[in-house]
Amino acid sequence: MNLDEIKISKAIIDSYRNKLVSALDVDVAIVGAGPAGMACAYYLAKAGKRVVIFERKLSVGGGMWGGGIMFNEIVVQEKAKTIMDEFGIRTRIYEKGYYLADSIESVATICAKTVRQGAKIFNLMSAEDVMVRARRVCGLVLNWTAVEMAHLHVDPITMRAKFVVDATGHDAEITRIVERKSGIKLNTKTGEIIGEQSMWAEVAEDTIVKNSKEVCPGLYVCGMCANAVFGGPRMGPIFGGMLLAGKKVAKDLIKRL
Repeated sequence: MNLDEIKISKAIIDSYRNKLVSALDVDVAIVGAGPAGMACAYYLAKAGKRVVIFERKLSVGGGMWGGGIMFNEIVVQEKAKTIMDEFGIRTRIYEKGYYLADSIESVATICAKTVRQGAKIFNLMSAEDVMVRARRVCGLVLNWTAVEMAHLHVDPITMRAKFVVDATGHDAEITRIVERKSGIKLNTKTGEIIGEQSMWAEVAEDTIVKNSKEVCPGLYVCGMCANAVFGGPRMGPIFGGMLLAGKKVAKDLIKRL
């Protein structure tokens, strides 16, 4: 069979167009395909919800790829091992309560299982704004990351979601947009983003799950973003809390959808 370059191009364009159109009106839109965002999407999709993730970078996985200081090993605690087991990620015990996993295997497996469960992931796409109606977050304003990086004056597109999840990590990008542009008071002690505290893994691993919740009508924060918004400490190269936070937000949203 002779391969036709035009047919190859048409196949890609037709398929992507259909995938994008189907993602413009969903149950949950997640911004950020790190471990928390993908875990959240996995459990939502498993429950039959229409969920999509928009990731700014070419690669998914957030900081999990690099483990600690580019040593591609990660640590998870006892509470999170059941999630690792559910995904089929191999772990090995280091000491009682400390489990090691290969970071490459972890990201690749979580991503594959999330997509196969039915979640759609769009990489190289940035959420530059939110859609707000009646003082409730109800969608995202999207553009290509390349447009953002090149500072091109190219108008975006919009998509609608019953709920939006900010899983953008330390920067809490979506919540900052809401704080800056919408006039909506956040459900924090100050009504604004409090900011991330210094590293304290013991405290952070619990507060990251506790803080992963609705921060204003229609908008949830999840993972490291949650501690940045509610003022918790960072946790460093232990990733159990990220997975647990994603599962918690998914369970909360499943009840509401």
